[in-house]
Amino acid sequence: MLTRLKRMLVKEFLQMLRDPRMRLVVFGLPVMQMLIMAFALTTDVTRVRIAVLDRDRTPLSRELLSAFTGGGYFRIIRQVNAMDEMTQLLDRGTVRAGLRIPAGFAGDIRAGRLAQVQLIADGTDSNTTAIILGYAGGIVSDFNTRLNGHLPGRAVPVEMAVRAWFNPNQESRLYYVPALIAVMLLVFSLLLTSIGIVKEKEIGTIEQVMVTPIRKMEFILGKTIPYIITGYISMTIMFILAIVVFGVRIHGSILLLYGLTGIYLCGNLGLALLVSASASTQQQALLTAFFIIMPCVLLSGFMFPIHNMPTVVQYVTWVNPMRWYLEILRGVVMKGVGFQTLWPAVAAQLALAVGFLFLASKRFRKTLR
Repeated sequence: MLTRLKRMLVKEFLQMLRDPRMRLVVFGLPVMQMLIMAFALTTDVTRVRIAVLDRDRTPLSRELLSAFTGGGYFRIIRQVNAMDEMTQLLDRGTVRAGLRIPAGFAGDIRAGRLAQVQLIADGTDSNTTAIILGYAGGIVSDFNTRLNGHLPGRAVPVEMAVRAWFNPNQESRLYYVPALIAVMLLVFSLLLTSIGIVKEKEIGTIEQVMVTPIRKMEFILGKTIPYIITGYISMTIMFILAIVVFGVRIHGSILLLYGLTGIYLCGNLGLALLVSASASTQQQALLTAFFIIMPCVLLSGFMFPIHNMPTVVQYVTWVNPMRWYLEILRGVVMKGVGFQTLWPAVAAQLALAVGFLFLASKRFRKTLR
């Protein structure tokens, strides 16, 4: 019995590891994922990007700004001159919050009157927003303590008014439910399509395709279009459930959302076909697809803010279709913005879709040789 079992084990190990690509999938990809994710994944919220509208421009207002940036929790990336500029930055996701200091801020403090500042936060991610508001509240509290020490008997604590745009009640489901739709579309696209071409190889029908007059791009489109249509049907069902069950509202254009979702699906399907054309067996294709899905989700900004990741990892997220689609989803569903605001994410999404489909077509040609 032990001899037979030993021979079976040897046979299985040889079959599993004889292909260099399978060895890479089994040993190489997990190690690479661990290294990338260990650097990238953090629950800390630091270096929060904020814009400042300082209408007072006095030493006291600058001292307040120094208090915000001194602890490393906030990073001022733009000084604006009007609320419209701040609104555009929040709409585009360039900043996570805006700090407004009104004119007369220092005068109110010196006169013993109540001095007010306003913090406007992007409330799309309710958990991050709550942390940001907690940081800001602590900073203003410390600033008040220092003021009372410098101006005894005259200083009135500064009051901070807070607003959470796009999700005033900070309901987490309004953020996570649309993001989960993006995750499901990614899983559906990669898993089902990744076995497309490799299945043709295994059952032998790829030779029949080779002798037909069909061109490479026609073959690729024939493999992707059915999955795009199926993806749209799944997306529609999920959005209906999100609206009816979870109370999600689409504040922007539904037509724009559907059009941009098509680009996302094309990018995912192109990536899946690239995996499929590069694999020899369905097992290889599925394992590779699984190893791609996890980093795509974790490096998309869905669970961890991208701007908290190391700079090198932030550059890696540029080739992640889900990262750009999440920006589009938040913009259309929660913020109600249009193409004029979303065009950078749309351009990146389109470039990835064209690139993946082109590479899949090239790899398909090489595979047939």
